[in-house]
Amino acid sequence: MSETGMVFDIQRTSVHDGPGIRTTVFLKGCNLRCFWCHNPESWRADADLLFYPTKCIGCGKCLAACPWGCHSMTPAGGHAISREKCTQCGACVKKCYPGALVLSGRERSVEDVMKTVRADAAFYQNSGGGVTVSGGEPLLQPEFTLALLKAAKEENIHTALDTAGHVAFSVFERVSPYVDLLLFDCKCMDSTVHKQATGAGNERILENLRRLGQGSTPVWVRVPVIPGVNDMEQNMTALREFLSGLPAVQRLDLLTYHNLGAGKHANLGGEYAHKELKAPPKERMAELAGCFAGAGYEVNA
Repeated sequence: MSETGMVFDIQRTSVHDGPGIRTTVFLKGCNLRCFWCHNPESWRADADLLFYPTKCIGCGKCLAACPWGCHSMTPAGGHAISREKCTQCGACVKKCYPGALVLSGRERSVEDVMKTVRADAAFYQNSGGGVTVSGGEPLLQPEFTLALLKAAKEENIHTALDTAGHVAFSVFERVSPYVDLLLFDCKCMDSTVHKQATGAGNERILENLRRLGQGSTPVWVRVPVIPGVNDMEQNMTALREFLSGLPAVQRLDLLTYHNLGAGKHANLGGEYAHKELKAPPKERMAELAGCFAGAGYEVNA
């Protein structure tokens, strides 16, 4: 268990990342840039500095602590960060007692993560849960993900892998023997629209889903329903047709768009695109779910 990985969060008692009560391990690094992403701190492979202005008391200790002069106070009494200088060394975080500065992401060993996973073993046994490896894109850290999945299986813990699928199929072949359930994100069937919304086309993603859907590991397909991107019957009908020949697909989850990640984008010094978007109403989600009526697998919206 010598492998280490860059982890930005471990969420315990999760009920949205597979069956039962689960421990979800979130890894850094993603090769998509979905504008609606609610974990933008997962995008970079390295650590990220988040700033929460409502917690800042203007003490100035971060200014003295930063060796690169990244922090400054504005004439109006606000706090500014020169992010182009920042190396994410964490010196300012150690001096920020109110918690306005947070470093997201640190190297952790498999054994370190497994200590947290084991602590929830009783929940798994009583609920049919287990551990879910998520991200970002966990398969961009293939060695760590593989080692973590192996460690869990050695202790008879149910494993799930949450992936956007934009990686070489050979990586799936390596990890699949240690995965009990695949949670596969499928954003949009039109590759041009997919690239506009996520920064990449969907050809490799769909090919991976096709091959995995013909395998022996159960697949739950998850579709974030984004207004103006994929919230139309044509897209859902195309997805239904694509999934029709994939016997491993057991379930489809339509996930209602939300903008809860907007704050994190600001905390990272960025802007949240398409702030005007609203969550689709329940009636619309039900209509889209109806496109899959009688498809032969569970559908949730």
